[in-house]
Amino acid sequence: MRKIINHPKAFVDEMLEGVLLAHPSSLRSPARRVVVRADAPRQGKVGIVTGGGSGHLPLFMGYVGAGLADGVAVGDVFASPSAEQVLEASRAVDAGAGLLYLYGNYSGDVMNFDLAAELAMAEGMEVATVLGTDDVASAPETEPERRRGVAGIALLYKVAGAGAEQGRSLAEVVAVTERAGAGLRSMGVALSPCTLPAAGEPTFSLPEGQMEIGMGIHGEPGVSRGPLRPAADIGAELVGHIVDALSCGRGDDVAVLVNGLGATPVEELYVLYRSVHAGLVSRGVEVRRTWVGEYATSLEMAGASVSVMRLDEEILGLLDAPARSPLLARW
Repeated sequence: MRKIINHPKAFVDEMLEGVLLAHPSSLRSPARRVVVRADAPRQGKVGIVTGGGSGHLPLFMGYVGAGLADGVAVGDVFASPSAEQVLEASRAVDAGAGLLYLYGNYSGDVMNFDLAAELAMAEGMEVATVLGTDDVASAPETEPERRRGVAGIALLYKVAGAGAEQGRSLAEVVAVTERAGAGLRSMGVALSPCTLPAAGEPTFSLPEGQMEIGMGIHGEPGVSRGPLRPAADIGAELVGHIVDALSCGRGDDVAVLVNGLGATPVEELYVLYRSVHAGLVSRGVEVRRTWVGEYATSLEMAGASVSVMRLDEEILGLLDAPARSPLLARW
């Protein structure tokens, strides 16, 4: 294991300390493993709380900022935060307009966020939940409740965050975020595993020269494994699966996010985007907005994912609204 760390058990807490030391004017920590906007709570504004396991930066903490989320509960590497951490984040950002819990669809996260919601509501807070369920590979379209949330949730942070900044009600923020999520799908490809600091060994095995289509960000099995193929072939396959899932085609407008999983050079991501763009344009789909970079990683896993969101003018306007986070170079 080659990592710039001290003791593996101190990894998450020392990472959080470093983040807070680096960005004291933007972020603060009201409780252990809880990070919120420095200006939270914002009176009269819907508060957005997210969270999940460490090892995915800039997901989840990187989306705490103006026009995005207000607070985050931070779990151990690839592990859910506790209900108490979610509750502490809720208390820190609640401004009387209600709270939106926005996070990925993983069983541990769902259990702890649901418990936190019960506790928060018992304290008089209003809570609604929207789950990221964009991963095409994790379940068929007939079973959306089983789909995992992956990099596409970054686009949902923009939609929900912009709506909240505009002063929309909790019901209005939930409605537009759910509509955006219904038109959002993602799929990825893994080229190598990552190593958890506490484990000291790879999370899965993938022989040299092999790739796996559809593998999850924690190493969950994908849909196929085989020899590494050219970027044009990878892009074409990912787009094919996503477009089929969305049933989009000629005349549809979309936003595209090409995401690196932690160890893929940005140059390669742009090569992949070239084929993604070609695959969409050939189907008559117009790409209105594009992001290429690292938005949801898996430690040092090599690979990438592609997310496509169907657009209408309202969702496009929310995506274009100002958003700032100290952990995101481009957003």
